[in-house]
Amino acid sequence: METIYRIMEALLPFEYMRYDFMKNALLAVLLITPLFGLVGTMIVNNRLAFFSDALGHSALTGMAVGVLLGVTDASLAMVLFAVLFALLLNGIRHSGIVASDTVISVFASLSTAAGLVILSRGGSFSRYSALLVGDILSIAPAELFRLLLVLIAALLFWGAAFNRLHAVSLNASLAKSKRIPVALVDNLFVVLIAVIVMLSIRWVGILIINALLILPAASARNLAANMREYHLFSLLFSVFSGILGLLLSYYLNMAAGPMIAVIAALLFFATVLVRPAVKS
Repeated sequence: METIYRIMEALLPFEYMRYDFMKNALLAVLLITPLFGLVGTMIVNNRLAFFSDALGHSALTGMAVGVLLGVTDASLAMVLFAVLFALLLNGIRHSGIVASDTVISVFASLSTAAGLVILSRGGSFSRYSALLVGDILSIAPAELFRLLLVLIAALLFWGAAFNRLHAVSLNASLAKSKRIPVALVDNLFVVLIAVIVMLSIRWVGILIINALLILPAASARNLAANMREYHLFSLLFSVFSGILGLLLSYYLNMAAGPMIAVIAALLFFATVLVRPAVKS
């Protein structure tokens, strides 16, 4: 890790690079934002914005279940719960029994309420309130390694399954006729979303993680003429928002996660304004 720190200090000879917590936070941004930019494109394409939001809210219940079971690793409890939650929600969503948006809203409300009920027992919720807005400045090197593994896994999944996933997002019936395992591809994708959300949420925050997943991809969609540009712009917008938001939060002494979301939102509104000129 010291070697990486020295390289960062050489490449970025700025005052904030004197602090290890800023180096760790910048590395975290460089790992998390490409994940958000990449996965966000398919979340937007598949109209899963509310789905990923429900997953974010399930973090409270995941944490609560971990507390009840005495699990020492909170992230592990949250990931396991989120995977089960995502698969169950996805199954009900595709069952056709209830409207998709209704199912997602019910699950999001229930997971939030259940988590708050359990974690607030005895007035102890203040211990977990940091989950709401996140604290990327407190990330440790071991947790950076986890994020690196998730980024590598996401890239491998994207390389192996992107064409199938894109086909499913365009027309599930046609994809099924081409012998694409629609249910398997869809479930693997929601599991990937669940893992990314849960391993990032402590640093980004429940209240804004969905914004960081959706906004860069939505901005990219306003400008892109094809799928390659769509992914490229989403990655660029996501990384740019992350770096600029982190730096502004340091110099203005504000929370990093919300500042990153504000930058991403401003980029979205900018792309809305220039979209007519670009599309013409």
